[in-house]
Amino acid sequence: MNPYLLVAVGGALGSMARYGTGVLVGKAWTASFPLATMLINIAGSLAMGLFIGWLARTTPSWQADARLFVAVGIFGGFTTFSSFSLDTISMLERGEIGPALLYVLASVAIGIGALYGGLVVMRGVA
Repeated sequence: MNPYLLVAVGGALGSMARYGTGVLVGKAWTASFPLATMLINIAGSLAMGLFIGWLARTTPSWQADARLFVAVGIFGGFTTFSSFSLDTISMLERGEIGPALLYVLASVAIGIGALYGGLVVMRGVA
């Protein structure tokens, strides 16, 4: 099957699941703490670990398509944090502790800084 189609369909499903989860959690949790995002990131990371671990144990002939559809598509649409978590663990398992630490710190700090920079730029445009 076409890899882009697998990712696109999976991504749409994951994005809808993220939105639905956010709506449900938002109805039950009205405080300003971003509980929905935190729960989505944790659930997505757990699901990614279970899925990748299962693929590694079973190695089905359709593994490449399943990885694209589920890991990249569904989980990527649900939360890219699961991919971030998988990348970090993969580096740690290869003994790349320094690069893993740099990846985590840089992704979080630079990502937040980039978002803030974008806001500052766009607020000055109007």
